[in-house]
Amino acid sequence: YLNSHKNVTIDIGQVIFGEAATTTMTADGPWEFALHHLGGTSTWGAKPGVKWINGQVEGESGSGIVPYFFNPKLAVNAIQWAIGLELMLLTKNPWQVFMTTDHPNGGPFTSYPQIIRWYMDKKSRNDVLLNMCSKKAAEKTQLKDIDRELTLNELCIVTRAGTAKSLGMTDRGHLGIGAIGDIAIYKLDPNKMDGHSIEKAFSLTAYTIKDGQIVVKDGEITATPMGTTLCAEGEIKNEITEQMLEDVKSHWKDHYSINFNNYGVEDAYTPKLKIISGV
Repeated sequence: YLNSHKNVTIDIGQVIFGEAATTTMTADGPWEFALHHLGGTSTWGAKPGVKWINGQVEGESGSGIVPYFFNPKLAVNAIQWAIGLELMLLTKNPWQVFMTTDHPNGGPFTSYPQIIRWYMDKKSRNDVLLNMCSKKAAEKTQLKDIDRELTLNELCIVTRAGTAKSLGMTDRGHLGIGAIGDIAIYKLDPNKMDGHSIEKAFSLTAYTIKDGQIVVKDGEITATPMGTTLCAEGEIKNEITEQMLEDVKSHWKDHYSINFNNYGVEDAYTPKLKIISGV
């Protein structure tokens, strides 16, 4: 479907194996409580004895968190892992698919170097599939038969250029005239592209540059400039906005414990604001 519909984009939400590698985290406190009990009785996900943490904050819901373990030996989890890789590798146009981990619910973003290794090295992903995973993953997916390995150019697209383009951010995702200076430089030897070398190279930048300023060099923080807050500006007619706000404020007054005006984000909280129009 994706390959025949150029107007569709997806992100992967790649599953990561390992204990305490993942949590389910949401503002839906009651659902987290249900997940806590589910984990104690099911053969997948959270395991008996894991702690459920729920926090009441000054808001209209309670935040909840439960550890979630993706186990490669369990068919459900192994197939989930394989499907994420299939989606990336079987999508012909890299501008339609973006690398993510659905942090923190699918896996931490700190696992990106490992995922890049799987994308760029067939041997590495097959080592996991055939030696670590439930046999069901190889039987129920096409992963072991996929020969494609992403190129560096394709990697730049699925991690940077593609997302910028899809969001209409013309000053990001490229090195052309008018682009901001957000750049990551890696120590990567193009003549040594085995799985281990790929993961090692992408685990640490030689330089991280933000808005033209070096902020990290060889793992050491060198500067902490004010970051940019990105904000999408919707195009809605004033009369529609006013009518909508009347309805919202009426409902708010009857059902919420916090004043409507408390939810506004004042200019003081966004000293460096970038508005994205037309999204």
